[in-house]
Amino acid sequence: MTTQNKFFDDISKLMTNAMGVAHGARAEAETAMKGWIDRWLADRDFVTREEFEAVREMAIKARTENAELKARLDALAAGRQG
Repeated sequence: MTTQNKFFDDISKLMTNAMGVAHGARAEAETAMKGWIDRWLADRDFVTREEFEAVREMAIKARTENAELKARLDALAAGRQG
């Protein structure tokens, strides 16, 4: 009876160790994949969300200023013609 219990204890320890190894391998694979993806993205010169939003705000401001200047030029041109 104790031989059978020892057998199951050994199997249990073996499975526990195997799960630990599998978990470690998974964590290592995830870390390697994340590093690869980060390097791949860095090589592509993608911009961050913050950089994109900053440039977007600059473009909106420039368009607004251009529209205002065009309106002023149109008003000046209309004054000269009249």
